[in-house]
Amino acid sequence: MSLTPADGKRPADGGGGRRKGGRRRALRWSAIVLAVVILGTAGAGYLYYQHLNDNINKDPLNLGDEKDRAAASKANAAGQTPLNILLIGSDARDSAENQKLGGAKDTFGTPARADVQMLLHVSADRSNMSVVSMPRDTLVDIPKCTDPDTKKTYAAETHVITNDSLGRGGPGCTVATWEKLTDIHIDHFMMVDFSGVVSMADAIGGVPVCVDANIYSHTSSGKGSGLKLKKGTTSVKGKQALQWLRTRYGFEDDTDIARTKAQHQYMNSMVRQLRENATLSNPTKLRSLAETATKAITVDNDLGTVAKLYDLSKELRKVPTKRITMTTMPWEYSGSSGRVVPRPTDAEQLFRLVREDIALDGKDKKKTTTAVKASTDPAAADDQIAVQVENGTRTGTTGAVRGRATAVAQLLVGKGFKEAVADSSVILSEATTVVRYPSADLEGDAQRVAKALDIPTSAVKKSTSVSGVTLVVGADWSTGTTYKAPAADDTTPTSADALNGSDTTACMHVDPNYVW
Repeated sequence: MSLTPADGKRPADGGGGRRKGGRRRALRWSAIVLAVVILGTAGAGYLYYQHLNDNINKDPLNLGDEKDRAAASKANAAGQTPLNILLIGSDARDSAENQKLGGAKDTFGTPARADVQMLLHVSADRSNMSVVSMPRDTLVDIPKCTDPDTKKTYAAETHVITNDSLGRGGPGCTVATWEKLTDIHIDHFMMVDFSGVVSMADAIGGVPVCVDANIYSHTSSGKGSGLKLKKGTTSVKGKQALQWLRTRYGFEDDTDIARTKAQHQYMNSMVRQLRENATLSNPTKLRSLAETATKAITVDNDLGTVAKLYDLSKELRKVPTKRITMTTMPWEYSGSSGRVVPRPTDAEQLFRLVREDIALDGKDKKKTTTAVKASTDPAAADDQIAVQVENGTRTGTTGAVRGRATAVAQLLVGKGFKEAVADSSVILSEATTVVRYPSADLEGDAQRVAKALDIPTSAVKKSTSVSGVTLVVGADWSTGTTYKAPAADDTTPTSADALNGSDTTACMHVDPNYVW
């Protein structure tokens, strides 16, 4: 998650490099406001008024093709289903207030960008919550999207910056992009403009933040957000809160990743304030906060009333603060471009934990019951299931095992899958064996193939890169006729930089060059 500084110099990446040139975009508000609305106001005793419904803007949830959607989340043994909500921040200059806060007059009226993106995952049993931020300069594949208003269709693009997704029809395209990248089914989105940050911070009386030295985010050439704080904890509100969220020059190594950490600290602190601050029992203050919040947000059509937002907030408030984990998607540089891409192993590990509803804090209770399966089309008879087997045993240090696809295809034929064939023209690199299927009507077939080979259901994945049920034999099954799944690693990658929601000791390190 990131905000663009008032100096207009957009950071190049998530780890220290800096991009040259590019359009000046001075300020990006924070999706923190969204979490504040749904996590804080509901539990303070305020009953929403129906007229607030008229304040809420609504858009379609997903603008991509249905075939590209991630499979719906499966219920647990008790029939409870996880919730996945995409929080989006727009850098739009579409109002006088946003323009005043955002600066960069030359960008007024230009297509908005999704410069803040956070996936909020609430566990099925509501015992924990995970938040995954994506660096705004991440290069991703954006699927085809159709604008619901103009009916214009935007062709799919590969290896483009993720924040461009918002300008391709609206927030539903950003949702489609996340589902394509993560294979996580998204239930709702909430998008807000940055003009609400100041008023909401004021409404709750300030948000405590901490720095380990006096900081002044300002350079001799006028760069920086202007944030000026003394060492220790300060309750920021108004303009100062906005400066905290914008600051890049001055935190750690002056990068977007450092700024993301500062925003995580702010979000955790703000949620605690909303839950604990007794002044929020004041109906007048709550009315003001609710008015500000509902005017600032755009949500998907299924979430477009205050009653539904209230119901959602009640679900979210079931999660103890100590079980909220903030993370950043693991990333790495993309060549010399200054952009970043998901770090292959770590990012997929983080996405898998979210998909499988595994708590990022490592405190899940041992699951002793079988999860309730979501409705899936029944599998065809084994001898009617067409299976393409591909060789994915190649690694970074060894070549592919010759004839491996043929050997496993023959194994399937011997088990009654007469339509199994090897595709020897394809040599892939897959660390673990996977069964892919292109659409929901083939999910049952794919699961049946996996079951016949003792491949775990977690390795059965929907993918638009295949045209039918496809078994890719990974490097973990380079020999033999019996597959033994590797022990699952359910730990959160250290590169995700996790921060617990109840951590009151978090304090941003100040770059010595910005100490006063």
